[in-house]
Amino acid sequence: MNHLHTALWGVLPYLSVMLLVTGTAWRYRYDRFGFTTRSSQLHENRLLRVGGPLFHYGLFFVIAGHVVGLVIPESLTERLHITETLYHANALLVGGAAGIATVAGLGILLYRRMRVPAVRAATSRSDRAVYPLLALTLLAGLTATASGVRPGGYNYREGVSLWFRSLFTLDPDVNAMAHAPILYQSHALLAMALFALWPFSRLVHAFTAPVMYLARPYVVYRSRTPATAYRHPAAVPTPPPTPKAARPRPRR
Repeated sequence: MNHLHTALWGVLPYLSVMLLVTGTAWRYRYDRFGFTTRSSQLHENRLLRVGGPLFHYGLFFVIAGHVVGLVIPESLTERLHITETLYHANALLVGGAAGIATVAGLGILLYRRMRVPAVRAATSRSDRAVYPLLALTLLAGLTATASGVRPGGYNYREGVSLWFRSLFTLDPDVNAMAHAPILYQSHALLAMALFALWPFSRLVHAFTAPVMYLARPYVVYRSRTPATAYRHPAAVPTPPPTPKAARPRPRR
């Protein structure tokens, strides 16, 4: 282990998390109304309806797969009688499908942003920096998932997962990550760079997801107008017609 490994796998993860937290707090303090996607749906909707769900739902399953693969130790799956063959096959099928959907959705969104003039004009400098970084991170992760097909390949649960869990104990296992293949190291470095830039891009809107909307209480509306005014017209009796006044006959 040398000083470079210590800096990359023992110091840099905490710096990226610190930038993520402090940057988000700073932006919420000084740019609260900037927590938005700056939606361009009014400029183009056809490609957005396809690429948006593919990217967001695929990314949700990708994040869930990372949580399962990095947080759950191998000893727990063994106690649940889940074999390594079944575990890796499930990770390849589900994770691969989610990764392909995410990359395809991002590709459609990037094509839309480049081809539609109004959407291209609304692209900020932070978007030009974050989008390529996001694409590289996803492609590196998808390639790492596909490399698990090879028999006798690298088992990330005995290396990358140990390093990731050790970060929470403030005692990072630098050796576990230093001996990982370059593909996994590149994926981790790209992910840390993405987290560091997250608060300063439109990706920050992920923290404004309306989760509490699902558990919101009912809203009761009370009208100031009497309820009789809202009766159906057929239920309101029609007054009899007013007789016309007799006209005086002219004298001869």
